[in-house]
Amino acid sequence: MKRFIFAVYCTILLSLVSTTVVLSGCASSPSSSPVEEGLAEDDPKLLATQNVEHAMHLIDITIAHYFEPETFEMHRFYNPFTKIKSDERGSVWMYTAGIEAVNAVLFALEKAKEAGENSLYSNHYERYVQLLDKLYANADYYLGTFKLVSYTQTKEWSVYAVNRANEKGQANVTGVLNVYDDQMWLIRELLDSYKLTGKTDYLDKAEYLTAYVLDGWDVTHDEAGKENGGIPWGPGYTTKHACSNGPLISPLVWLHEIYKDKSDKVEHRYIDKDGKTRRSEQREKRQYYLDYARSIYEWQKRNLLNANGVYTDMMGGCLPNCDVRYEEVDGVQYRANTPLTEAVGEAYTYNSGTMLSGAVDLYRITSEDKYARDGRELAKNSFTHFSSLGKDLPAYYSFETEGFRNWFNGILLRSYHEATVLDSDIGDYLTAFQRNLDYGFEHFNQDGFLPTNLLKGWTEEKAGQGVEGMFMFAYAAQYAILARHQLKEI
Repeated sequence: MKRFIFAVYCTILLSLVSTTVVLSGCASSPSSSPVEEGLAEDDPKLLATQNVEHAMHLIDITIAHYFEPETFEMHRFYNPFTKIKSDERGSVWMYTAGIEAVNAVLFALEKAKEAGENSLYSNHYERYVQLLDKLYANADYYLGTFKLVSYTQTKEWSVYAVNRANEKGQANVTGVLNVYDDQMWLIRELLDSYKLTGKTDYLDKAEYLTAYVLDGWDVTHDEAGKENGGIPWGPGYTTKHACSNGPLISPLVWLHEIYKDKSDKVEHRYIDKDGKTRRSEQREKRQYYLDYARSIYEWQKRNLLNANGVYTDMMGGCLPNCDVRYEEVDGVQYRANTPLTEAVGEAYTYNSGTMLSGAVDLYRITSEDKYARDGRELAKNSFTHFSSLGKDLPAYYSFETEGFRNWFNGILLRSYHEATVLDSDIGDYLTAFQRNLDYGFEHFNQDGFLPTNLLKGWTEEKAGQGVEGMFMFAYAAQYAILARHQLKEI
């Protein structure tokens, strides 16, 4: 599987930083399949090594220029032309992008070692493990505690705020100041860090945050007596978003795998058949986590998969409005359901990416063909929907970069890498990302920094705030994932 995605050029010379790779191929028509014959990577091991090195460079320069050395306070922007970093702090989501990038590099370094690149591993692995520890330790500046009235209980939780506080553990996490998807991205990274290091603290924190976000699952009943399901964007919201459901599916499958041969139990809270009485029972973790992974996957597919075969942003159309509602049962207050009537908003790359990853993981565990079929269709539909041939450069595929889409696109890239187990040709989509990264690295590298749009360059960013720190981390994670994929192919 050494094919390339383009439809017009027959011979293209792509100059990498230290390696020249000649790409050739010809498509019969721009309307043909987005994956065409053509790319011959002469040395995937060399390309993978270069990708890991680029990833590490991007992480190192981001830590050096966006972070305060002692407190690890992250500044949101840095302008490499003016040498100015913004006063605005990065949110916990942006901060977590750094953890994501470090995890991605550690996985790539492990793969490099397996492929015989021992020097990369021995020179860098331990220092990135130490960086990982430092990032998690200082994530506590985002940590805070509050009491939440949920669908089944009132409980005090210590979770991560959107915004950083000046003291560890003192962040404001009330109302809309914490959201479930921020916890989910941390859960994903904590579990990856646990796989890499074996440190049980990471697993314990991941399970605690998983309990918190599952406490947000809407266990109230509809008119047919079934759970309404879905997790709102946060405890202060009623709309149920693709980003506050899909990211949890894969971590739930991973937790199932961790406990599949164990009898450990966890509390399951639900509402009885009468639609009112709150119940609690102990269930084995291995089944509990898998059941929730299935339920969340089915809820999102049923409600948010659109006519283009990709995922819409959220369920909205709140009735009578989007205020959080409560009900009283036997003198105790609980959160109540707010009816949602329609799927609204844009389709973003990351929402399809998390569902594709979820389909891959559920298929791996269950061997049920429906997940494999879903995954193959979603991979094809998402590339068709989100990529645009020749929009910015002839023979290059562009992905939108407005807002936070650069980071969103990295989640889709990760899912393509994972989905190659369903169909090896899905890996061809990764080539578009590889070429875009390399083009930006060669043409727009400004003292080691890359612009928001890798194909168009810095434009107005030169005199503005510069580039988002989380985008630098996103590029690093993408390079590392590409390296991991290439090393897997050897």
